[in-house]
Amino acid sequence: MIEAIAFKFQTGTQWVHLPEKYGNWRGIYNRLRMGAVDGTWERVFTALMAQADADEDLNWAVSVDSTIVRAHQHAAGARKRGPRSANRTITPSAGTAAD
Repeated sequence: MIEAIAFKFQTGTQWVHLPEKYGNWRGIYNRLRMGAVDGTWERVFTALMAQADADEDLNWAVSVDSTIVRAHQHAAGARKRGPRSANRTITPSAGTAAD
């Protein structure tokens, strides 16, 4: 199960495209979800971090590459004055209409 979860997140594949050698994708997904809900994964992560810290095996170097950093959809080209009103009233101009 852990290999299947690792494969899914390493490759970025969808759950339905998980190789058959890992078994039914729904079962793997449900186990992952239930472990997240009941705190199992948090306890595993905390224990692994404590072990790595005790072994002085932690490296907190982080590398951020602009090819993987995405701007939020509102980062460029968004209206600054708020959303447009759906029912805008149109005011006629002061000039006369051409006949």
